[in-house]
Amino acid sequence: QVHLVESGGGSVLAGGSLRLSCVDSGYTYNCMGWFRQAPGKEREVVASIYTGDGGTYYADSVKGRFTVSRDSAKNTLYLQMNSLKPEDTAMYYCGTGPFIRPSCLGAYVDKWRGNGYWGQGTQVTVSS
Repeated sequence: QVHLVESGGGSVLAGGSLRLSCVDSGYTYNCMGWFRQAPGKEREVVASIYTGDGGTYYADSVKGRFTVSRDSAKNTLYLQMNSLKPEDTAMYYCGTGPFIRPSCLGAYVDKWRGNGYWGQGTQVTVSS
């Protein structure tokens, strides 16, 4: 059974860094990702990773600042977030889903809504 628990959120000043962690139950799919949802906005894909070959995808808004990685030995997915901006403020969720590589590595949040699994989220607040 899929069970995901995020941690590492908090409040930081603009320009700061945070590292989010997502520990899973040991049962995940090859496709894993990080998502965020700000108040009044739709959930969006931040970054995803296809663990079969390590391929990654990043939303344009975070490219060059965020890095997604997976430590299989620790059953943990990470999101290193640098140069944080106030617009990065949101609830962050990790997820896993039964998607093939082309569907995994893209902003296909609708696919995740139908067939993905998410944790409860961790709040990230960036102040200027």
